[in-house]
Amino acid sequence: MSSDSPDAPDGGRGGEVAASFINSMADRRLQGEPECNGQRVNVFCDQVCKIHLTIIGPPRCKVKTLCPRFGLDRRCRVGYKTDERRLQGVHKQQEGAGIDAFLDIRDVSKYFAVRGKTLDTEAPRVLRAVDRVSLSVRKGETLGMVGESGCGKSTLARMIVRLLRPSAGEILFEGRDVWSSGARKELPRRMQMIFQDPFSSLNPRQKVGNAIGEGLAIHNIPPGRKARRERVRELLANVGLGEEHADRYPHEFSGGQRQRIAIARALALNPELVVCDEAVSALDVSIQAQVLNLLVSLQQRLGLTYFFISHDLSVVSHMADRVAVMYLGRLVELADSDELYRSPLHPYTRALLAAVPVADPVAAKRRKARGLEGDVPAPMGTSVPESMCPFAPRCPEVMAVCRERDPQWIEAAPGHFAACFLHGGA
Repeated sequence: MSSDSPDAPDGGRGGEVAASFINSMADRRLQGEPECNGQRVNVFCDQVCKIHLTIIGPPRCKVKTLCPRFGLDRRCRVGYKTDERRLQGVHKQQEGAGIDAFLDIRDVSKYFAVRGKTLDTEAPRVLRAVDRVSLSVRKGETLGMVGESGCGKSTLARMIVRLLRPSAGEILFEGRDVWSSGARKELPRRMQMIFQDPFSSLNPRQKVGNAIGEGLAIHNIPPGRKARRERVRELLANVGLGEEHADRYPHEFSGGQRQRIAIARALALNPELVVCDEAVSALDVSIQAQVLNLLVSLQQRLGLTYFFISHDLSVVSHMADRVAVMYLGRLVELADSDELYRSPLHPYTRALLAAVPVADPVAAKRRKARGLEGDVPAPMGTSVPESMCPFAPRCPEVMAVCRERDPQWIEAAPGHFAACFLHGGA
């Protein structure tokens, strides 16, 4: 390990990352076990993490483990240094737009400790659900996110609304860290989430009116029960339901009606950001159209900002102003919706678009669809080394450099970002 890395800011975030993994992973030692002696010790983890660390500990403290993914000595703290090169694209995007990001996701990662026996006791048992994602969302826009199942879309969504704490990085909402003091009471009023399955996200033993009004009662908005009941009726009317539906239970509704109820509950506190996690994937096509039109109408009327996750590329094309593509926990491409569908840059994006069914059988025969070979690598441990592109094992256009280095996030065209060596991601 080298000891000449630039200083990383010490502070609570790195400590929180370390605390969540203390004594939960395999014990891996830093070379030489540098002594803290009450001072900063700068190290660079070049085996797994590829990140700079600053370790601060009491006198005669020896660092016993590798990095925040595997924990530190209980007496030590660690400072996490963001890799600024990976943020150049998102920073340039914000500067070019001449605006401050409404939602700013900076080098965010989420790793889960996987317990259980393994034949290889030396292999790190960490699930990389989200790995160093940087993204910004503008106020009033709809940012779509697509990718295969298990690529980390829902995990990222849950971190945005504070249902999961990031292992590293930070999420800023109007310039304020969502995990800062005081954010716990304020942010739930300003950001809400619509879940994929409305039936499982609604309490089956709670009447719809109580479910929608629960947040209103917690925050006492508006004051008085009568005013809150009137607000519930207003919300039901906004999503196309009647006031008589407030006294029914979730099982008495169809799937489309339950999703409307979930939308009404999400809008109860007048949020500014709504995270839609596969909000229409469980619905019939005709019901999907109704719910999508409702979401568009509410956005226009209330000035909402959507973070819209979906597997259906046609739905994303209809809803999104910009589209981000995720693969194996990483962001691989970001562009305006029309630009990305017209000229995708990353081979994975092109494969996703080629897999979209075409209604015209003649056009379908003319189209040359190139399927991907192999299965999606497991985001576990070192199944995909950090020193290579995560898409290299399946990429039809793989080059030697793809197996040697991880591509950087660059602006390949104005407003069109990608992480691929085919477009200069060196």
